[in-house]
Amino acid sequence: MSKEHKEALVRGRREASAIKAYLNAIATKRPGRPVTKDSLNQRLGNVNEKIKASNDPLKTVDLIQTRLEIERALNDAEDTNDISALEADFIDHAASYSVRKGLTYTAWRQIGVPASVLKSAGIPETRRR
Repeated sequence: MSKEHKEALVRGRREASAIKAYLNAIATKRPGRPVTKDSLNQRLGNVNEKIKASNDPLKTVDLIQTRLEIERALNDAEDTNDISALEADFIDHAASYSVRKGLTYTAWRQIGVPASVLKSAGIPETRRR
């Protein structure tokens, strides 16, 4: 395997990793009021208080499950905390990845990538025929 081929493989893996990380991050964003670490921590505190005050074992187990879900959401929020860094990596790699894979503007838009990000990445709008 030539040096150029090895470098191309490394570049391809780096591009794919950056693209995937950004797509995963935007997939976790939901429409509506944003869920922040502060709001999750506040909910966690409220649930912990309810667990302490609960005398009903069925209600307690429901609250414990809620606490586990909030803790998982907090962990996920830390993993995708800085979407701007992921976005910057996407912008750096998206154009060459798109050319190599034959991906169009429309495909990126349909998976949820904002038009402004595609414009920054240099991916031209697909013309409809």
